[in-house]
Amino acid sequence: MGSESEKWILMVTARTPTNIAVIKYWGKRDETLILPINDSISVTLDPSHLCTTTTVSVSPSFHQDRMWLNGKEISLEGGRFQSCLREIRGRAQDVEDKKKGINIKKEDWQKLHLHIASYNNFPTAAGLASSAAGLACLVFSLAKLMNLKEDNSQLSAIARQGSGSACRSLYGGFVKWVMGKEDNGSDSFAVQLADEKHWDELVIIIGVVSARQKETSSTSGMRDTVETSALIQHRAKEVVPKRIVQMEDAIQNRDFPSFARLACTDSNQFHAVCLDTYPPIFYMNDTSHRIISCVEKWNRAEVTPQVAYTFDAGPNAVMIARNRKTAALLLQRLLYNFPPESDTDVANYIIGDKSILKDAGIKDMKDVEALTPPPEVKDNIPPTQKSKGDVNYFICTRPGGGPVVLSDETQALLDPITGLPK
Repeated sequence: MGSESEKWILMVTARTPTNIAVIKYWGKRDETLILPINDSISVTLDPSHLCTTTTVSVSPSFHQDRMWLNGKEISLEGGRFQSCLREIRGRAQDVEDKKKGINIKKEDWQKLHLHIASYNNFPTAAGLASSAAGLACLVFSLAKLMNLKEDNSQLSAIARQGSGSACRSLYGGFVKWVMGKEDNGSDSFAVQLADEKHWDELVIIIGVVSARQKETSSTSGMRDTVETSALIQHRAKEVVPKRIVQMEDAIQNRDFPSFARLACTDSNQFHAVCLDTYPPIFYMNDTSHRIISCVEKWNRAEVTPQVAYTFDAGPNAVMIARNRKTAALLLQRLLYNFPPESDTDVANYIIGDKSILKDAGIKDMKDVEALTPPPEVKDNIPPTQKSKGDVNYFICTRPGGGPVVLSDETQALLDPITGLPK
């Protein structure tokens, strides 16, 4: 390792996507190891629109493990952080950087301290799977720093111990989290069903209804559901296993009608189970319900479903359109029903892939105000009755790739000299 007086710093920066489950994970059979009561399937979102960036660094000059999230220092004392750090340090290998004259033996990792900085480019703890991207990025970047030999599936089993859904963010495209049967969790990990290019015509629009932290965390919500809901075991044992098989088939065959039906019904059942919990858990709100109504009316008016919707543990709507043309029509409907406040710049109301605005024929607020009711809406909604301002903004994105190391040092979140946030 060299003398302790050396002030070298070794850093790795990585970017990891978030994911949205289309067959939901809800309920654990082991709280410590985070082992689920059912399999789940997710879509990885394009990391250029929704991701966590994490820089991890090591130096003999660091006196303790420290972490900063979105610029604020947070404690690493929590059991989930500690279990991830322990698992990764236990698998660390020799690391040599000849250019910097750094030579770390695998046994040295137990004595060396880490500095970690993480940044989400989307709201934290608002039901957009920020913990999934965050813990996956922590595990992936530390694995690269410490030269682990494990593949992404094996790393997913470590990430799972930090946040269950995190295991699905170790891959791009469509991902299945296998629940496993072993008590030690050795067979509970993520596998990729198909990469992001397999079904690349899909377009995803997320309605951020609230960027606030949710009242009931996923962790406590799941625990209460497993303890009190009469429906959860029926869901886990009878309903989800059949849906998993059907969803895998729908993804492989790019069968959008089946995909949409499964995603919508599974989301609705997940929230029904939350309502069946005592006391009941309300993750969706009136705006969420109005978005569902908007999509369902359109789907029913067409011969075949145009859009799937799904809601995680929060009020934000994730809508998956079958193709880009459909996404433009969806955006028109969303802007008609949920327009921004009059003084809003449309460019700030639609973020991510803004090119869909052009497809939808929207340049500014005049175009939004000129939108006519879609054919499935019988009566023109008076401007005073529209849900103006009820959606904070929309994110336009698509299925995306898995985690990557960022080799450009200017993208690092920590200063290479001090090891502190830039």
